[in-house]
Amino acid sequence: MGKFHAAFALATLLPAAAAGQAPPLAERAMALVTKNESQVVAWRRTIHQNPELSFQEFRTAQTIAAALSAMPGIQVKTGIAKTGVKGVLVGGRPGPVIALRADMDALPVEEKTGLAFASTAKAMWRGKESFVAHACGHDAHVAMLLGAADALSKLREELPGTVVFLFQPAEEWGDADGTPSGATLMVREGVLLDPKVELVLGQHVGGEAPSGTIRLRKGSIMASGDDFHIVVKGKGSHGAMPWAGRDPILVAAEIALSLQTIVSREANLVDEGPIVVTIGVIQGGNRENIIPETAELRGTIRTLSEKSRKLAHESLKRKAEKIAEASGLTAEVKLNIGYPVLTNHPGLVERVWPALERAAGAGRVVEAPPIMASEDFGAFGAGIPTMYWFLAASPLGDKPGPPNHSPFFTIDESVLAVGTRALVHASLEVLFRPATAR
Repeated sequence: MGKFHAAFALATLLPAAAAGQAPPLAERAMALVTKNESQVVAWRRTIHQNPELSFQEFRTAQTIAAALSAMPGIQVKTGIAKTGVKGVLVGGRPGPVIALRADMDALPVEEKTGLAFASTAKAMWRGKESFVAHACGHDAHVAMLLGAADALSKLREELPGTVVFLFQPAEEWGDADGTPSGATLMVREGVLLDPKVELVLGQHVGGEAPSGTIRLRKGSIMASGDDFHIVVKGKGSHGAMPWAGRDPILVAAEIALSLQTIVSREANLVDEGPIVVTIGVIQGGNRENIIPETAELRGTIRTLSEKSRKLAHESLKRKAEKIAEASGLTAEVKLNIGYPVLTNHPGLVERVWPALERAAGAGRVVEAPPIMASEDFGAFGAGIPTMYWFLAASPLGDKPGPPNHSPFFTIDESVLAVGTRALVHASLEVLFRPATAR
């Protein structure tokens, strides 16, 4: 058990009253957050109106770097994982090294919100021109992290430790074409070293309600996300004489049905959590009376444990290959290993929960069930504690708004202050509290 892991194990045993008390500097930090609310909104609108796709976030990176450079004591490094930005704030007193992360890429979606600052941007996506929009809230993530950086920088001399601000490209990349997404590339390029980061915190806005509430949980909170591509190879023939060929479409259909038994008959859903195996593409042939030579299936696997993930991978490959073989055909299976399971460190959740309540309000932080969507934030958690929470931002208040990735997705901008406070309160909590247990 490392020094920081030990600190959290001890910190969770501190009296509940101590956990409920705000750490030093909290009141002053909140005054700074309040003073800068309009700037956070302005940052969000600028980035929203100028969205950029994965690994194309050049203007966004320039905006971030310029803002960080104007804040006292923050050292800025750009060009990490192509377009990522790293800011380092070294406090005036010794203490832990923590990181806060925001993703900054947009999606190939046409915005239909009707906002005065709505995106009309276009860019090339997979060989075609596409509209681009911040339909997942990453503009808000960047703005809130800039707001937190601004507040913490003004308290630098009194901070015990170091805060690293990570502005990550390409979260929406999904490990496309075998190229890792932004979090994995940043880690590979040593973003968690120099200084060596001991924990990473992050948050994500969504269209959930009530607006301004926070949801989190201990352990697995978001699923792993892996893609598969199966090519069934047969022998073409006339559709009226199927015995003259070997039909890959029929075998592909058998494989598609069999893959669902991974969930219903092989996985221990009680102990290891749910598994999702979804086929999103099935293609073969181009004429009704011709049996083609090949058929393809593409899909995704989502799990909440590495054990289930391994089982699903092995079973999928076995089923595809053996079903094809049984009919005298072959099946080539390619697995694209994507995002890992996103897991919240239990001790870190215990430690930070009261801080999030100070940010959102009493009773406005609730335990959430895990979700089967994926996020590459989990890549930061290889060997160090991580914690990730969801910030409800429905523009309809107590009613759910349009979901993430929808052309109509937007947020209640008053939530920007809640998220900024959450990052600052959480930072102060982990900077000050572990020092008593180290």
